[in-house]
Formats: sequence, structure tokens, C-alpha cells
Amino acid sequence: MNAAADAKIKMLEDSIQCLVCGILGLLPVIGFPFAVAALVLSAKVRARQKKNWNAAGAYRVWGVVCAATGTIFWGFILTIIIYRSANHY
Repeated sequence: MNAAADAKIKMLEDSIQCLVCGILGLLPVIGFPFAVAALVLSAKVRARQKKNWNAAGAYRVWGVVCAATGTIFWGFILTIIIYRSANHY
């Protein structure tokens, strides 16, 4: 097969995987590793996106949005829980 076609297919698959990991990143406790994986995968896809057009670019963007939202929200909740338990008299 053509090397350029293989690179495009891999980029499309990674964009969809970024979306799936980003959505799983919205889950409470177990979602954090998925969110981090989505953010790392998005960086790799973005680097490849400079050479080729990514037809699944919207999936990558939505994956990053979900991963960032999950990370910020659950990180804030975890910070509140730790603060409350540390300052509980």
C-alpha cells in the first residue's frame, strides 16, 4: 500500500481514538488516564496534521474538549475534597 495512504489512515484512526478517550475522560474516577491519553494522542495527530489534511479533525477537537473538560472538572472536585478533608476540624 501507499505510505501516504497508510499515514492518513493512521491519522484518521488516531483522531477517532482521541474522541473515544476524550469522552471516557469525562467519567469520574477512572476517566483521568483516558483524558491524559486523549491529550497526548491529540498532540501526535496535530503534528501529523501539518503534512496531510485530517478529515476527522473535528473528532480530534471534540476529544480534546471532552478531555480538557473532564480533567478540569474532576481535578477541581478532587481539589475541593482534599481541601475539605485536610481542613476538617
